[in-house]
Amino acid sequence: MNIILLTHEHELNKKTNTGSIAVKHAANIVERIVWQRTTPSEKLVKLIDDGQALLLYPAQIAEKPCLEDQKTDECRIKNFEYVVIIDSTWQQSRKIYNKSAYLQKMPKATLNTRQPSRYQLRRNQTQGGLCTIECIIEVLNAHGNSKLASHLVIEFDKLNSSAG
Repeated sequence: MNIILLTHEHELNKKTNTGSIAVKHAANIVERIVWQRTTPSEKLVKLIDDGQALLLYPAQIAEKPCLEDQKTDECRIKNFEYVVIIDSTWQQSRKIYNKSAYLQKMPKATLNTRQPSRYQLRRNQTQGGLCTIECIIEVLNAHGNSKLASHLVIEFDKLNSSAG
């Protein structure tokens, strides 16, 4: 399993960007691609065209919940080599999705989590939404990679504690 962070350019230098934690501490499975409206990543478009990538996105547009009851053998995400996560604010994420026809044609899944986001570094968070690193941690746990997930939780807690 590989994770692609489709990152809005404004996120690249923000200290509050949680996707950076995964890029730094899980570079062997996490790749960052900067979203460009007029010139999409050739690699990403090819993965989508070849049916190898799934978009993780909120339930409003996702076709089916994923990771329900944490039963990874029943999860749609297991059928894809790549999981794409839009790494941006919620407003930017909607813009990226709405302006990228290639994303709209992707198969989609959402996380079915029971606990609210612990992310404290930005205002105007979507109710029930998780930040990028929380999504990555959920996906890793579902895939049985609890060791890396636990390490990312520690790094997320360090970043998140700077809110106080």
